[in-house]
Amino acid sequence: MKLLVTGGAGFIGSAVVRLAVARGIEVINLDKLTYAACLENVAAVAQDPLYHFEQVDICDRAALADVFARHRPSHVMHLAAESHVDRSIDGPDAFMQTNIMGTFELLQAARAAEVQRFHHVSTDEVFGSLGPTGQFTETSPYDPRSPYAASKAASDHLVRAWGETYGLPVVISNCSNNYGPYHFPEKLIPVVILNALAGRDIPIYGDGANVRDWLYVEDHADALLRVLQEGEIGRSYNIGGENERSNIDLVRDICALLDEKRPKERPYSDQITFVRDRPGHDARYAIDPDRMRRELNWRPSVTLAEGLEKTVQWYIDNSAWWQALQDRDGVGKRLGEGTHGA
Repeated sequence: MKLLVTGGAGFIGSAVVRLAVARGIEVINLDKLTYAACLENVAAVAQDPLYHFEQVDICDRAALADVFARHRPSHVMHLAAESHVDRSIDGPDAFMQTNIMGTFELLQAARAAEVQRFHHVSTDEVFGSLGPTGQFTETSPYDPRSPYAASKAASDHLVRAWGETYGLPVVISNCSNNYGPYHFPEKLIPVVILNALAGRDIPIYGDGANVRDWLYVEDHADALLRVLQEGEIGRSYNIGGENERSNIDLVRDICALLDEKRPKERPYSDQITFVRDRPGHDARYAIDPDRMRRELNWRPSVTLAEGLEKTVQWYIDNSAWWQALQDRDGVGKRLGEGTHGA
């Protein structure tokens, strides 16, 4: 296998790159290096002869064709995307361009190169919002409720269409919320950790009752490689962490860990502040991972308690990584405060 990973300097992509190289797979990391990408994320493999890096925008047709011609990858794993819901509310244009048109350009390049497999990595947010019960399956109807989710739903449809119309050998995976090392500090868990350590307010949208299914990023990377190598062509796979938790309970868990690891006079939970909710905030996501278990013999190995402990300790031990990101666009600022009708 010769694997081209798009977005390989991002959070999930870099975990895939590190794991694939460790398993002896030759990897071409194609990344535009936008605000959320960090080459430090792949520093551990940067000197490995199996690793190659190309700074390319997936919307650049000529640059993509050049990369495919020079490297001739046999497999593609497509992770490059704009992925922050709050940013999509404030500026949806970039999401439409990267997530939809970028996927189109990549599909065309992969088709021309006659790759053996094209794995498109998506999200459970394409399915919309759940009530107190039930889980998303691979046959759940699409009901995206944010510009981000709509752009990912559109890209999923493109991938399926290229499989049906042109015979491109595609697989799709839809994952639950990821967390772990190298998570860019605009998402909930790193924001909580870093705000707590800095003595700032820990913002919780609404009443904190929104529920997510949390998946440790290294478990996800393992699942993605399993789908890439063993998944059935034309099939989709829902990858979940089997770790549902409300936002407020998750934040309290992180605060309790920080109380143990970095104790101070007052508990970190005193810094929790409830703020105006995000427009269209989905109530609950939960994935039924039965197909992954039955067909690919995969299930997550890291519990939420274990993963949170590892994650909190990683941010404590790697302050140089996140401190270097503090001046990047949007870090430390509230985004996504758009209002209906605005």
